[in-house]
Amino acid sequence: MKWYRLQALAIKEFLQIIRDPRSVAVIVLMPIMMMLAYGYGISLDAKDLPVYVLDREGSQQSQDLLKRFQASQYFRVVRSVDNYPELVRAIDSERCQLGIVIPWDFSKRIARGGRVSIQAIVDATDANSANLAISYSQAVIQSYSQKVQLDWLYRRGLEKQNQPITVEARTWFNENLESMDNIVPGVVVVVMAVIGTFLTALTIAREWERGTMEQLISTPVTALEVMLGKLVPYFLIGMLDTVLCAAMGVWWFGVPFRGSWTVFFLSASLFLMAVLSIGYFFSVVAKSQLAASQISLLATFLPAFLLSGFIFPLDQMPVAVRVIAHIFPALYFMRLVRNVFLKGSAVWILLPDLAALAFFSLLLVLIATRIFKKRL
Repeated sequence: MKWYRLQALAIKEFLQIIRDPRSVAVIVLMPIMMMLAYGYGISLDAKDLPVYVLDREGSQQSQDLLKRFQASQYFRVVRSVDNYPELVRAIDSERCQLGIVIPWDFSKRIARGGRVSIQAIVDATDANSANLAISYSQAVIQSYSQKVQLDWLYRRGLEKQNQPITVEARTWFNENLESMDNIVPGVVVVVMAVIGTFLTALTIAREWERGTMEQLISTPVTALEVMLGKLVPYFLIGMLDTVLCAAMGVWWFGVPFRGSWTVFFLSASLFLMAVLSIGYFFSVVAKSQLAASQISLLATFLPAFLLSGFIFPLDQMPVAVRVIAHIFPALYFMRLVRNVFLKGSAVWILLPDLAALAFFSLLLVLIATRIFKKRL
């Protein structure tokens, strides 16, 4: 392998990139647009859920409970209705997601120390929002129930008695339980997978479509020099996009970065080598820019989005799907990025994922070097 030939090929590829406005737009605008779209568009939190209320008693106690719903950041009491059919119509027409029904003897049962049931009707067409609405409403009612219980004990001189078991929850690594802190690091993985494969999928296919492959084959450059000369510019561009995405995550979205930048860029380099090799492989095989780009996106975007734990927890998937997910490098890079961003884990904890990512990266690079042959 000759350095001057490799340098000439890399400069040639870089010039082709900057002369193509579409490639420049993909390199600069696509990471920013994807970070903004996924960072703001994907949210596992449910806030300001519209609530309709049917208060059949209208007492001070029932109003105190409703004020707790109004004070919660998760609910927005839209309207108080007078009858049950109107509440049902509001849920059917999607004007509210949660309906609260307070019984007519609410305060009487509380005064007697008896059990009171509050009906909560939830629109479960969106299962995730329904589960969150149920959990949030139960938390509000439980908080009010504890206050009522303490008042009842206080009136009987038993206020000093403590409950035998209490729970003190401590949330680590994401203290405010913000889904953005969990999603934005994952977006970095998805963006790198898409950008890396999409750009390199066009390299060899572009030469075939433009009719310049014969000229390239007739030169004394080796197959390894062709691959490195094609991929080095995209590797540098991919690392710049990685810096851009990480900077947006930390300074724009406010996601904490508690780990080592060295470990982050090392894992990003390994993952970038893997996705660049995948794009190069399909570019050689397909010999068409359209086919190569589509196949490459399917081979990287879908696994990075669905099988890496980005949105759906991997341990909740069937065993067969979990086994398949472990053959994609995105899974290991997703773990590394989240651990580095949120946990700041030590290097020895990250070694298994780093080793797996390095193995797949080297394997894919080796396959990419063997797939291109200097012959027509």
